[in-house]
Amino acid sequence: MTEKKDYLIYKLSDNLKGCVKIDAELFRKLDVKRGLRNDDGTGVLVGLTNIGNVVGYERTSTGLAPIEGKLYFRGYEISDIVSALLEEQRFGYEEVAFLLLSGRLPDAEELEQFRSILVDGMPLMPKTTLNIIELEGSDIMNILARSVLELYTYDPTPDDISRDNLMRQSIELVSKFPTIIAYAYNMLRHKTLGKSLHIRHPQPGYSLAENFLYMLRGNTYTPLDARTLDLLLILQAEHGGGNNSTFTVRVTSSTCTDTYSSIAAGIGSLKGPKHGGANIRVHHMMEHLKQQIRHWDDDAEISHYLYKIVRKEAYDGTGLIYGIGHAVYTLSDPRAVLLKEMARKLALEKGRTEEFEFMERVERLAVQAVYDVKGESKKLCANVDFYSGFVYDLIGLPEEIYTPLFAMSRIVGWCAHRNEELGFAGRRIIRPAYRCVAEPCEYVRMKDR
Repeated sequence: MTEKKDYLIYKLSDNLKGCVKIDAELFRKLDVKRGLRNDDGTGVLVGLTNIGNVVGYERTSTGLAPIEGKLYFRGYEISDIVSALLEEQRFGYEEVAFLLLSGRLPDAEELEQFRSILVDGMPLMPKTTLNIIELEGSDIMNILARSVLELYTYDPTPDDISRDNLMRQSIELVSKFPTIIAYAYNMLRHKTLGKSLHIRHPQPGYSLAENFLYMLRGNTYTPLDARTLDLLLILQAEHGGGNNSTFTVRVTSSTCTDTYSSIAAGIGSLKGPKHGGANIRVHHMMEHLKQQIRHWDDDAEISHYLYKIVRKEAYDGTGLIYGIGHAVYTLSDPRAVLLKEMARKLALEKGRTEEFEFMERVERLAVQAVYDVKGESKKLCANVDFYSGFVYDLIGLPEEIYTPLFAMSRIVGWCAHRNEELGFAGRRIIRPAYRCVAEPCEYVRMKDR
């Protein structure tokens, strides 16, 4: 029976080879925007939002012109927010969360109350903690999605989409993501490596970044570690409605499904290596480059190897230099610019400036290598993933939580977009159209097959 089953699956899979193929020329002929993208790579406009704005071009009389990238949260430029926080030497993710969820900046008293609410909401129900410990599997994103769906069962009004209930659910999810991820990692470390299982409880007075590091590994982090993680959380908290995971949340929310189902769908989207897993690809590539290139200060040697990668003669054969290029940003990614400076400080603290300088060289030379081999039809820059994996490594965070950390940051953006989607007057389910290009067939009766 098993052999027959395997053979049938093989036959069905072989059939699939042919039926999934669609002539790429048809997309141009029928004017279909493949992947909801224009020919130049920019996204097709499918909605309106007040939350985030990602800017990489400006309109001119001759078309779109590349500019230095800008990112806005509720109209505030991210570089202005970050520079103020760094100057005042304070943690800012909670303030950004307040801004994204409410649409305005908090005053000092409101911010302090909001911080307290977040810390108070961090502890998990004993059943949830036990379930995380008992869950099978080694992928923390999968554990996070299952844990979010479980929260539905403990919510007294899980399907209520009134404004007050949506805000309550949003704040609780922002609170609980750090705890779920920290506990899930420690559980896996215990199961796979036989390490002691630590269940550390969140501490009053700690920022969300500090509490996460504490729950993950105790008081073994430096103040700069915590401030750098806080910056990363801010930079990844929101990125417009068009990124894949946020769009997934908006699409599912338009059906008026519950918050937990919608957020679990967003987690599934972010888990993909082309989205939230991109920083791991950069990290692996950089480790490969460090091994292959003997002289990290030799531009010629670095360039030679990068050209081989772009020509598909080295590394993974894709021709891609991971961390270079973005769907919207052209001359620069503002998140990468800000993170790079924190990476410089952190590398100095950790005694790893040689690695940082090597990454700077790779960043500069990689763009030129792509231009020389593939042309300059699209302007390229390093994106936030180029430095984020290196920063996580400097902080001492394990690779298994790189993508979950992205989710921990982006949960506030997801909730803000869900609430906006459900708050529109005269809601309509998101339902784009697909053009079917299959030829009509005459049905053949069973006796004639």
